[in-house]
Amino acid sequence: MRGSVLDARGGEALSSVAVLLVGGDYRAITDAAGHFGIQGVEAGDYVLNVSTVGYRLIKRPFHVDAGETKEFEVILSPDTFRQTDTVEVTAGPFDLARQDSPSTLALSGNDAKNLASVLADDPLRAVQSLPGVSSNDDFEARFSLRGADFSRIGLYFDGILLHMPLHTVEGTQQTGSGSAFNGDMVEDLELYEGAWPQRFQDRTAGVLDIHTRDGSRTGTSIRAAASVSNAGVIAEGPLGSARRGSWLVSARKGYLQYILARTMSTTIPSLVFGMEDVQGRLAYDLTARNTLDLDVLESYSDLDRSGAKSSLGINSLMGAGYHYTFGNMTWRYTPGGKLVVTNHAAWMREKFDDTSPANSPLAGGHYGEWVWDANATWLWSAASSLDAGWSVRKLHDSGYSNQFLSTTPFVRLLTHDDGTAVHEGGYAQQSWTLASGHLHFSVGARWDHHSYDGVSAVSPFASAQFLLTRSTRVQLGWGQYVQFPELSDLASTIGGRRLLPMRATHAIGAVEQRLGERTRMRVEYYEREDRDLIDQPFYDPRILNNKVFVPALNPPLYNSGRGYARGFEFLAERRSANRLTGWVSYAYGVTRQRDGVEGISYPSDWDQRHTINVFAGYRVKPTVNLSVRWMYGSGFPYPGFLRMQSGLYYLTAAKNQLRFDPYQRLDWRINKSWTKAKYKLTLYGEVVNLTNRTNYRFDSLNSYNTKTGQINITLDRLFPILPSAGFVFER
Repeated sequence: MRGSVLDARGGEALSSVAVLLVGGDYRAITDAAGHFGIQGVEAGDYVLNVSTVGYRLIKRPFHVDAGETKEFEVILSPDTFRQTDTVEVTAGPFDLARQDSPSTLALSGNDAKNLASVLADDPLRAVQSLPGVSSNDDFEARFSLRGADFSRIGLYFDGILLHMPLHTVEGTQQTGSGSAFNGDMVEDLELYEGAWPQRFQDRTAGVLDIHTRDGSRTGTSIRAAASVSNAGVIAEGPLGSARRGSWLVSARKGYLQYILARTMSTTIPSLVFGMEDVQGRLAYDLTARNTLDLDVLESYSDLDRSGAKSSLGINSLMGAGYHYTFGNMTWRYTPGGKLVVTNHAAWMREKFDDTSPANSPLAGGHYGEWVWDANATWLWSAASSLDAGWSVRKLHDSGYSNQFLSTTPFVRLLTHDDGTAVHEGGYAQQSWTLASGHLHFSVGARWDHHSYDGVSAVSPFASAQFLLTRSTRVQLGWGQYVQFPELSDLASTIGGRRLLPMRATHAIGAVEQRLGERTRMRVEYYEREDRDLIDQPFYDPRILNNKVFVPALNPPLYNSGRGYARGFEFLAERRSANRLTGWVSYAYGVTRQRDGVEGISYPSDWDQRHTINVFAGYRVKPTVNLSVRWMYGSGFPYPGFLRMQSGLYYLTAAKNQLRFDPYQRLDWRINKSWTKAKYKLTLYGEVVNLTNRTNYRFDSLNSYNTKTGQINITLDRLFPILPSAGFVFER
């Protein structure tokens, strides 16, 4: 018998794959071309088992007669890819399905799984290692992109813009967070760092587009996983005897709180929270031209600090809960070879409540959203396409925050909001491919309207790609983007209808050189101009006119900020399912803001001049894969008006001038698998912060002396050297 083994994503031949005939002592390992051969197989019944670390186990029963030769073509699917018997054809490992954005990075397969880490197993943490992304906080899944915070990055989940799909605790300034969705159900992620097409809405700094996978239509499988921080199960299989559909469901429970409680430097940890979630997906082909998908997600996070009740202040957070629910029905219609129509009907809900040590309500809120989103693509020809779409989002947000006074039994209402609005908008985009694929152009525009403040906005976009040679390409992009204020700000006592949407203009130029099929080098320059940023002027204490300025309790919000982000990024990357895969990236950036009300200019809270992200993975044998990640950041500013003198902190007149020491973290991981006749077991081992580097993050400003300006702050120490392990049992 003989055959070949291919990767389901792109069809790359897979070397170092173990081939086993169950029913006899016959084994083989695929060569560099993915081929294998076994001679002298006796006649009889066997099961062909094909496996390697990071890929699904394939079991294929067969019968062989005396003198017969059997040939097989085996398609292996990565752990995070839908199981399939066919190859997904792609133009190349770096080419996306669409070519309309010059600054897009894709992450999928084993790279995404290894970067998610054993400790957290979080797809958002995998994104933190991409070029241009900064995250100097081990406790946070959220990240910064080119000097902008996560609230300005649109997180799309199967075509729907999500609000806050996280395990987190609301109502506290510094918290931790994790993805509410299961990374084993994520097929790939695409990060748009700038000048993205206008099918994405309501964000001004970037877009993360997440696609979940379908369940298997070839057979039923169950995988159970457990690690030091969470445990879960994922099951999938075909729908009906005709296998016209599939189902996929997962359930997880996390206990990362026990690790966080032992690594926090403060005596009263603020990150001790539990989390659990359930996620499911159904896909069904009604006809050859009509497909229905249903996604559901239910998650809950909670915090309990009752064990430290005696040490908490009257307005300290003792208990909290955060509940997130999401549902999305998708209908995809393809009446012919030229038209594709997609409709989404989605609903999401967020609820949170915070209580004080006296079990009194500190804060609470409810966010709800109904979404209808329609998109269509018309192919004029093989070289020309038109994309258009329309969306309607019905929003509701209500919430409050309280402050209790130790000298009286009364409560002070700090903020309150309750509002409903409709956000509607549409876009159109035309793309052309010319000169035998050497030129590609896209132009488009978007219109949006928000009913609460009655503001409308138009946002144009254009991009171009030039293939100078078969291996050298130049990419250009320009676009304007708008992000409306949160409804909680528009309807709050400190905001109001006077708030305008934030706006940004992006310009990007990049040169990419391919070095063979699977290696590239890329240099990109970017510039982002921001205006109408929402801020709270005079919120922070400071030195003003040589005196300590004591701010009001909760000053109003204004569109007082404007600024820019400028820099360049370098990327050297190799993508392969065999041997070495990974990248080395360096980003230099400057992000500054100016507040028109305060009349000051300062570095952004997320301004980091130098960022280096390195990742390398290597499958050394069929059952062992090694990977390493190193992250370096030159340091974010301490937020606020701080300076240091003789080891003490004082207020100052300049904002964001004091910086943290450089952040560094080296992680090492090994994946080891064992394949038996009926199951596969994979063991994951990881050491986070292998060099035991001491990193810190800002937690809170606790108090300040109104005469001397000396202040008391809390810094949280991030992860020390932290080994972890986990396993996955697949049957």
